[in-house]
Amino acid sequence: MIIVTGAAGFIGSSLVSKLNNEGFKDIVVVDDFTNPKKNKNITNKVVKEKVDRNLFFDWLDNNFRDLDFIFHIGARTDTTEFDTAVFDRLNLNYSKTMWKACTKYEIPLIYASSAATYGMGEFGYDDNHEIVEKLKPLNPYGESKNDFDKWILKQKFQPPFWAGMKFFNVYGPNEFHKARMASVIFHSFNQINATQKVKLFRSHNPDFEDGKQLRDFVYVKDVVDVLYFLMTQQKHSGIYNLGTGKARTFLDLARATFSAMRKPENIEFIDTPIDIRDKYQYFTEANMKKLFSQGYTKTFHSLEEGIEEYVQVYLLPKKYY
Repeated sequence: MIIVTGAAGFIGSSLVSKLNNEGFKDIVVVDDFTNPKKNKNITNKVVKEKVDRNLFFDWLDNNFRDLDFIFHIGARTDTTEFDTAVFDRLNLNYSKTMWKACTKYEIPLIYASSAATYGMGEFGYDDNHEIVEKLKPLNPYGESKNDFDKWILKQKFQPPFWAGMKFFNVYGPNEFHKARMASVIFHSFNQINATQKVKLFRSHNPDFEDGKQLRDFVYVKDVVDVLYFLMTQQKHSGIYNLGTGKARTFLDLARATFSAMRKPENIEFIDTPIDIRDKYQYFTEANMKKLFSQGYTKTFHSLEEGIEEYVQVYLLPKKYY
C-alpha cells in the first residue's frame, strides 16, 4: 500500500491521480475530510481507504506491515497565518512523528518542504544541505518547513529512503478550494473572467521593471512526475529542489493566461501593499542539478504549455485532474 497525506489537497490529490494512472489502486488517503469543496479533488479517485489525519498514527501502528511507501504532502500552507502554534502542530511536530514512524517501521518517505525556506534568497536557491541552518524564511510557514529540514538532517536514525521536496511556485488543476493561497494563474483566470483584465504588482525595486519580477513556476503534473520517479528509483536520500530551473516573469504569466483564454491582453499595474513590500521576492529559481544527477530526464512543461493545458482542459470546463 501507498500512503498519501494531504490527499484531498492540491498536490496530494494530483499525486493520487498520477498513481492511479500508473496502475496503483492500493492507496490510503489521509487528510482532514471535513471540507466538501476540497473533497471534490478526490471524488473520482480509486483508493483503498480514507483515514482522518488525527487518527492516522494509530492506524499506522496497526497496518505498517502492509505499507510500501509514504508521501507526506499534508501541511498547513497559509503563508499569511502567523500563529506559530498552528505550524508547530500541523507541520513540524506531525512531520517529526511521521519521520520517527517511518524510521521505526522502515518505510520509505517523501515529504513536502518548500522554497519558502529560502527567504529572500540571500544564500541562493541551491538544495545544498550545508546552507539549511543559515536560511532565513520570511514567515512562520517557511520557518516550520525549514525547522523540519534542520531537524531531519540531525537525525542519526532515518527511513530506508527519504526525500524532502522544496516545491517552488506550483500551479495547475485541483486548486479550486485554495482561495487566496491558489496560484497566480488561478487568480489571473478569475480576474480576466470578471473584469477582462489582470492586475499585477508594480515593481518597487529599480533593478526590475513592472511585471518583470521573476518566479520559478512549475506545473503540478511535472511535480507529481518527479515524486513518482523518486518513489520508483529511491537512489539517494536528501533534500531536493522541485521547480523547473527557469524563472519567468509575472508579465509572461499574465500574457500566457490571456492567450490560453483567447482574450486580448489588458494588464494593469498596482502598488505592492505596504505590509508585504519589504518582504517581496523579486527572483526565485530552483537549482535542479541535484535531481537531474539522479537520472531524471523528463522535460518540464514550459510556462505557456502548462497554462494552456490548465486553462483549456481544467479551468474553463471546471474539471479536476
